[in-house]
Amino acid sequence: MDDKEILARIHEFVAEEQDLRGRYQRRELSGDEEHARLQQLEVALDQCWDLLRQRRARQEAGENPDDAALRPPGEVEGYLQ
Repeated sequence: MDDKEILARIHEFVAEEQDLRGRYQRRELSGDEEHARLQQLEVALDQCWDLLRQRRARQEAGENPDDAALRPPGEVEGYLQ
């Protein structure tokens, strides 16, 4: 995936997140359903942002950005800020 594809995925996930919140407010889905999907989206977004950061760091270091790889959820979600 290149940077444009990653950013497109991020925008798709954000749009879905907004849609979920709207559907919840309109009572089209339960809080449990919303919460479960929002957790999945959060992990997917974190993975995409991480992959984009990896690609950009590799490019700045003169390395091939295509060597960056999607990290597993446990690794991405375990970062300390």
